[in-house]
Amino acid sequence: MFTDSFNLSTPALLFPAVSLLMLAYTNRFVALSHLIRSLHSEYKTQPDSKILGQIANLRLRLFLIRAMQFAGVFSLFLCVFCMLLLTLDETAIAKGIFVASLVFLLVSLGLSLWEIQISTNALNVNLSDLDDDGKSGK
Repeated sequence: MFTDSFNLSTPALLFPAVSLLMLAYTNRFVALSHLIRSLHSEYKTQPDSKILGQIANLRLRLFLIRAMQFAGVFSLFLCVFCMLLLTLDETAIAKGIFVASLVFLLVSLGLSLWEIQISTNALNVNLSDLDDDGKSGK
């Protein structure tokens, strides 16, 4: 499965990637929370079922981002644990833990793809009124 070159630097390779992912996920979370607060205020002053639909979509996206963050952090946690095991010369267990960290990183990335798809679909719904306006000659 792994060659003899599996050492402390192997799991350390994931640190920059996971750190950048976590930064991107946090930025998404902040942007969505700001948008939800704005839509909530707008709904309180002028109730509209479209706003409720948008908020429902954003709730799902927030759930996915939280799951993405959890999987990413757990991946990083497992990498650190793997490094600890390597320093204790527990190479066989460390290899299994490293594989698990890669699986959690894949889960995080898969959830990210799902969230991006939902986001893109929501934007297309918003832009669809422009298509309707253009077809009717407005």
